[in-house]
Amino acid sequence: MDTSNYKILLVDDEPDIIEFLGYNLRKEGFTVFTANNGEQGLKVAQAEIPELIILDVMMPEMDGIETCEEIKRIPALKNSIVAFLTARGEDYSQIAGFDAGADDYITKPIKPKVLISRVKALLKRYHPNDDSKKTESSSETINIGDLTIDRERYIVISSGEEMVLPKKEFELLLLLVSKPEKVFTRDEIYNSVWGDNIIVGDRTIDVHIRKLREKIGQDHIRTIKGVGYKFVD
Repeated sequence: MDTSNYKILLVDDEPDIIEFLGYNLRKEGFTVFTANNGEQGLKVAQAEIPELIILDVMMPEMDGIETCEEIKRIPALKNSIVAFLTARGEDYSQIAGFDAGADDYITKPIKPKVLISRVKALLKRYHPNDDSKKTESSSETINIGDLTIDRERYIVISSGEEMVLPKKEFELLLLLVSKPEKVFTRDEIYNSVWGDNIIVGDRTIDVHIRKLREKIGQDHIRTIKGVGYKFVD
C-alpha cells in the first residue's frame, strides 16, 4: 500500500491522543489532518475529503456520533470511511456508532503496530471506483418491488420516500438484492461488505440489518435463524 496516497483526519479533544495517533500515522507515510472537536472536524473533512476519518465518541459541543451523522449527509464524503475511537468495553458506544453510520471502531488504548495494521485494513475498503460489488443489473438504478435503488447516488426510494443510506447499509442492501430469496450467511455478509480480513463486532450485522428494516420496511429482509439473512421481494 502506498500510504502517501491516503489522507486521514483525526478528530479528538485530547491533545495527547491526537499527538500519539498523528505521530505514528505520519511516520508510516500517511497525510494526517487533525481537529479537536466535531464542528472543526466537519470543516476539515469537507476541505480535504480524507479517505479515513477517525472520530472520538466523547467530545464537547458536537460529539462523535453527531459528527458522524453530519458526515454521512455530505455527498462529497460518501466514500470516506469513518471509524470511532472507543474505550474498551463501551458496547453502547459501538452500537451507537454503527447506528450513526460508522464503518468500524478502534478500541483504545491501542499499540502503534496494531493501529497501523488496523488503519491499513480499513483503507483496503476504500475503492470509490470499484465495480466489483455491483449487482447483475448493468443499470445504475435497480427497481425491485416497491424499492428503487440508485447506486450512483447511494439513494433508495421506498414507497415514494427518498433516503440516503450510509455506505455500509447501502452495500449490505445491494448484496441482499443481488440475489433475492438467496440466504446469505453471516460469513458471506462479513466478507462481502466488510472484507474477510476485517475484525468487527459481533453485533455489527444485526445493527445494520435493523437500521435497514427501519428505513425500507420490516418485510423485505428476513432472518433465517442460525444461518443469516435474505431479501424478499
